[in-house]
Amino acid sequence: MVTLTEEGAHTFRAEVRDARGQTTHTVEVPPGLAAELGWAGASEADLVRASLAFLLEREPPTSILRRFGLEVIATYFPEYPGEMRRRAPTTPPSAD
Repeated sequence: MVTLTEEGAHTFRAEVRDARGQTTHTVEVPPGLAAELGWAGASEADLVRASLAFLLEREPPTSILRRFGLEVIATYFPEYPGEMRRRAPTTPPSAD
């Protein structure tokens, strides 16, 4: 379970709880990254939540850095940008 609290512009506090306990992380969303990953129309909180889900699929909460910017995830997991593009919310086509 992930609980997010916005701490400031582009910065979130994430509390991750699982059967083994709780960890706390400060996560920053660099300017332009949401658009680059196809998340321009979504909230930054949704991108952070999806990014944490991505990480938790690959490692336990205790292995996640305590403070990081989303751009560093690709350093450890090169598939991150492509996977986030696949997970990006789709916008329904306009009725024009």
